[in-house]
Amino acid sequence: MLENPRSPRVRAVAKLAKRAARDETGLFLLEGPQAVREALAFRPESIVELFATPTALERHQDLRDAAAEVGLEIEYTAEPVLEAMADTVTPQGIVAVARQFPTSLRDVLAAGPRLLAICEEVRDPGNLGTIIRAADAAGADAVILTGRTVDPYNPKVVRATTGSLFHIALSRAGELAGAVTAIRGAGLRVVAADVKGDDLLEARAAGLLGQPTAWLFGNEARGLEDTALELADAALRLPIYGSAESLNLATAASVCLYESAFAQRS
Repeated sequence: MLENPRSPRVRAVAKLAKRAARDETGLFLLEGPQAVREALAFRPESIVELFATPTALERHQDLRDAAAEVGLEIEYTAEPVLEAMADTVTPQGIVAVARQFPTSLRDVLAAGPRLLAICEEVRDPGNLGTIIRAADAAGADAVILTGRTVDPYNPKVVRATTGSLFHIALSRAGELAGAVTAIRGAGLRVVAADVKGDDLLEARAAGLLGQPTAWLFGNEARGLEDTALELADAALRLPIYGSAESLNLATAASVCLYESAFAQRS
């Protein structure tokens, strides 16, 4: 059992909360039973180390069985050790170290996607994690990250995906212009979500949302720059029927992705 919270091994795990350590090692931190459960089910080969307190493992015996099925040994830790490793204030007693698994944009497009989410300069970890979760739920093929979008392996992003990180392809595509050119070349229509765009309901009525679509979402505070909007084939806005000033980015993205999912399956 690991008992020293100041040991080099424990400190190495804790460092993965910082991007510099993640970039250097190609690893990331995974916290909580739900995230570990999804990793074991969908990408067990990505897990490098798995740590748990005896108490936590008693509560989640299914994780012990799942780890055993894939030949992964669980290392027991004392409570202070687990707390030192974790990024959360009140950890749930289970932490894993996993390898990052980005997908190239070329591979995403080679699979013939019909629905993508492009995140341009999305900076809030909770928003990005929720968009990844919504894209997974809506049956999207991938989430494409461009510009200075937050690292998808940031612990807060990982937690906000509630395991969807392991279900859907993620691609860091660099600059937006190049990504849009490639995506359009693969036969998808790029549609920007923007408050100055046309009414989404009109696009729905015209049957435009049933086409293979890549939704483009911008920064939480500034939205999409004019240069980014110019790259899109169309811009659509969600109507506001009540008195709300606007919708949260992740909420708006969820609605847009589901509108396309409904149209493509109708």
